[in-house]
Amino acid sequence: MSTVPQNVNLENQPSDSQEATTENANGRPRKRKRRSTSHLKMVPETLSLREEIKSAAEIHVKNISKNRPYSKDELEKLTRDFLTHHDWPEKYLGFAMVLLGNFFWKQQLMAIPFERRLLLLPHCLKHAEGCPADYDEFGLDCETCGACSIADYKVKAEQLGYKVLVAEGSPIVLKIIVDGYVDGILGVACLNVLEKAIDKILLAGVPSYAVPLHSGDCKNTSLDEAWVWDVLDKYEPLPEEKTASYVPLMREARQLFDAPQFDELVPLSRGKESQSEQSFLAKTELVSRDWLATGGKRFRPFITLAAWDARKGGDLTMADAGSSQPLEVPVSVKKAAIAIEAFHKASLVHDDIQDDDQYRYGEETLHLQHGIGQAINFGDYLIGEGYRLLAQCQVKDDPTAVGDIVQKMSLAHIKLCEGQGAEMSWTAAPSLELSPLDAMQIYALKTSPAFEAALYSGLRLAGPMEDYESMVATFCRHVGVGFQILNDLKDWRGDVRNKVIVGQDAMALRPTLLLALAIKVANAEQRQILQSVLDEEDNPLNRLEKLKRIFEQTDVFSKAEALVDKSRERAEAIADEVEPESLRRFLYFLVDTVMAPEEEITPLQVQQNGLVDLSISASS
Repeated sequence: MSTVPQNVNLENQPSDSQEATTENANGRPRKRKRRSTSHLKMVPETLSLREEIKSAAEIHVKNISKNRPYSKDELEKLTRDFLTHHDWPEKYLGFAMVLLGNFFWKQQLMAIPFERRLLLLPHCLKHAEGCPADYDEFGLDCETCGACSIADYKVKAEQLGYKVLVAEGSPIVLKIIVDGYVDGILGVACLNVLEKAIDKILLAGVPSYAVPLHSGDCKNTSLDEAWVWDVLDKYEPLPEEKTASYVPLMREARQLFDAPQFDELVPLSRGKESQSEQSFLAKTELVSRDWLATGGKRFRPFITLAAWDARKGGDLTMADAGSSQPLEVPVSVKKAAIAIEAFHKASLVHDDIQDDDQYRYGEETLHLQHGIGQAINFGDYLIGEGYRLLAQCQVKDDPTAVGDIVQKMSLAHIKLCEGQGAEMSWTAAPSLELSPLDAMQIYALKTSPAFEAALYSGLRLAGPMEDYESMVATFCRHVGVGFQILNDLKDWRGDVRNKVIVGQDAMALRPTLLLALAIKVANAEQRQILQSVLDEEDNPLNRLEKLKRIFEQTDVFSKAEALVDKSRERAEAIADEVEPESLRRFLYFLVDTVMAPEEEITPLQVQQNGLVDLSISASS
């Protein structure tokens, strides 16, 4: 869906006389601050003006190169130039961004067969009073209802072969794309949803077209219905410049863990024996393999596959996303990608035990299902499985490649253990002797090595690392630290999709950056309150409320967001200097994806969308 991307953050944008962004040496616009956006999401009141902007947007995009998707900042810069050229006010920025994005993708979307498209409709088109339809796991069920315009679009789309989803927001959409059900999206939504819902879909390069609602009131709203019909029943397999997309690689990463590929790449050993007689011998392998094969978004394996492809020139980003044939990726690259996931899943099993977490991927953690001793053993098994997979990798004419990767993996394990150990040591005896630097060093040890190992493995399997060794380490440190700070911020919003409660890390007395920032600037009274929280002198909810109040008083949420921005800028600055262009673009993609602000999801949205979380998180 063409949208105002989630991470554009049009908040407090400068006026027309001010620059909203700066550019790096490669011409990539770079956002500096998060801003309030309500004044930039106005839909023109008259149909004539909406049509005028739409026609101008089509002309403006006509001669633009479409060999790669626009980033959020690039689309905003293009739109600001467009508005300035036509002397239209800044308040139409969000609306115009949607239209320019539409015409960037329109021909490619219309060249996709109807049965490979998704029609995404908002529930707010229904009648607010008296709507007889119910929600199921895929949204609003309009099958037998004709009370509103939703049914008109839905019936026609289904007759044509579309998949149709009546739901708000993005949580299930990218899953449908990555799972291979559809290749393009036609959507209807308000500008508020378009701003924050589909950023990762745009970044991934999914052909999409959006029709903005006239308001964001969420009740009995309206739209320009002819704009839906402009695309809904149109199929035009015209020659059109193809845009690079990461969807083929995302699908490949996911399919590594599905039969038959998973069974071929990670064949059963003891599990092949008679289950009736040997079940106790096979249990460790079967449970561990099941844990490896299910749950998670496969983001780290995707990084390995995409890094290998990016260094080779990025040809697989131009692959046919609708093809059922596996991509031409060497077996060694696939096994390394699975090994990365095995190490990650092992760390999650052990983390859950150390942190006494109750849920992972919306289910009970392994140690609650099988006991602590067996869960530790499952994690250990996956570590061994990961190294076994790496040992099976071979790179023609490069005998040291696998050894280099194994060394990088072992160093990542050591750093992870050091970071986890530092966290547990502080938690065992919490004190006010925790500086922001201490917290960020823990983050750099706990989080950055996983990104570094995944990125390094893909690059090393594509060739020597002399030109990339230091770049990868520094880039991943900034990305990992920024990612973990975002997780800190997310902790205070909760995560209903993974059954995570608000302030879980705070109540567990973990050495977070937010706490360290508060300690640094707290006055005497606040330090006394913080010490009482660390001494657990009150019940958990009261401690949580005290922490929240002090965090707000000391403005640590804003300070943490500023540090995320700094991490993002530093990572982008490193990416600016990287060659080839395909690798530089992939690093930008990682920055935009890993450090994208989280979308707040309400319980109603979870009910509508079936507990599907598309954001990148520590539990991914």
